[in-house]
Amino acid sequence: MKMPILTIGAAAVIGATACTSVNNETYSDTSPAASTASAELRDATGQVVGSATASQSGDSIRVRVEASGLPQGAHGAHVHMTGQCAAPGFDTAGGHWNPTNMQHGKDNPAGMHKGDMPNILVGTDGSGTLEYTISGAQLAGSGGAMLDADGAAIVIHAGPDDYRTDPSGNSGARIACGVFGPA
Repeated sequence: MKMPILTIGAAAVIGATACTSVNNETYSDTSPAASTASAELRDATGQVVGSATASQSGDSIRVRVEASGLPQGAHGAHVHMTGQCAAPGFDTAGGHWNPTNMQHGKDNPAGMHKGDMPNILVGTDGSGTLEYTISGAQLAGSGGAMLDADGAAIVIHAGPDDYRTDPSGNSGARIACGVFGPA
């Protein structure tokens, strides 16, 4: 069953330097406008269950997640602040990317984190797609960029995000994780 693509509008700024780690290796992109990063999503057993890309698009970061082999239903999907994904719990990814020190969720009057995204809807065949545009953020560079000195990760949770409970949306265990690195 093909699931709908969720799209929400936003904005960001092009940065100058990206630095992230993938499987304990550090990557640095010193090009004037590091414009795309990608991540391979893996479950706790190491099986590939999807991919994600983050691309600078004008003054926005466009995130696309394609998942396969996940349980059917709605799952919280977030950009996390640290580019590490140690199984089984993926706690090394840290909390949600939150350079503006907000609370969690689009429905929280004190929210939302930059890493907060809509739930990804997974069909009976285990696949789902999510597209989201992050506003007021930059992929690389200084001043709270997503790809700062310790990188960033994309995490899929076991349950749906309620869009208001701080700090994680009450979305449950982390079931898949991928480190953003050079595309």
